[in-house]
Amino acid sequence: MHKMEYTYTIIDSDATSNLQLQHYLEEYGDFTCASVARNSDEGLNSILKFSPDIVFVNLNEKASEYFQMAMELNAYITNLPLIIGISKTKTHAYEAIKNSFFDYWLLPFSEFDIRKSLLRLKKNMPKESKPQTLCLKSYSDFQYLSTEDILYLQADNNATEFFMKDGSVINAFKTLKTFEQQLPKNFVRIHQSYILNTDYVSRINYGRSVCTLKFRKVKLPFSKSYRENIDTLKGTLSKNSISALN
Repeated sequence: MHKMEYTYTIIDSDATSNLQLQHYLEEYGDFTCASVARNSDEGLNSILKFSPDIVFVNLNEKASEYFQMAMELNAYITNLPLIIGISKTKTHAYEAIKNSFFDYWLLPFSEFDIRKSLLRLKKNMPKESKPQTLCLKSYSDFQYLSTEDILYLQADNNATEFFMKDGSVINAFKTLKTFEQQLPKNFVRIHQSYILNTDYVSRINYGRSVCTLKFRKVKLPFSKSYRENIDTLKGTLSKNSISALN
C-alpha cells in the first residue's frame, strides 16, 4: 500500500536545532520538508506557497511575531496547518495554547515526546492513500485498473464486472468476494452482488434501499445483510457534510 507523506515547514533562525529536527523527522519516513524559513515573514510566505501539513516554529526572542503570524494565517487559508511550538523554556506555552498550537516541544528535543506527539498528530490528521492500481490477470494477459476510476463491481456468477467512470465494463474471472478483500477501504460491499466506490456515492435512500452514484445517476440496491456497512458509510459521509435536515 502507498503511504501519503506529511509535508512540513520549519521556521527557525537557529540552523543547529533546525537540522536536528529534520534529522529526528527523517527517522519516521513519512515526513517531508517542504521549506525552511528564518523569520515570521519568510515563514508566512513559505506556508502560503507550499501549504504544509505541519509548521514547526522555534519560539525564540521573537515569539510575539510568530504568534501574530499564526493569527494572520486565518485571513489567507481555510485549511490551517498544525503548528508545533519549540522553545528552550516553558515561557511561551500558555500563549501557544491560546493560539491553538497543536503541541509545544522543549529543547533539547526529547525523542519520546516527539514520538508521542507525531503519533497523536497522525491520529488527528489521517492521510488518504494514493490511488492504487489493481492488476487483473488472465493467463498471459495483464490489465491494470486505477481504483479511483472504478465506480462499482457487480457479481456475474463466478466472474466480476467492473463498471468504470468512463462507461466501459471490464470482466474479471474471479468472484466478488476475492476483490472485496483486495480493494482499498473506500470500496464497500452493499449487496450480495455489488461493491461500490464510496467516493462516488451521492445519495442513500433507506426507504427504497438504494444508493445513487454521482456518475450517470446509477442506482444500486443494498440488502439488509449489509445494512451495517451502509450505516457506517452514512456516518462517514455525514461527518464530512454540512447538514441541512428538514
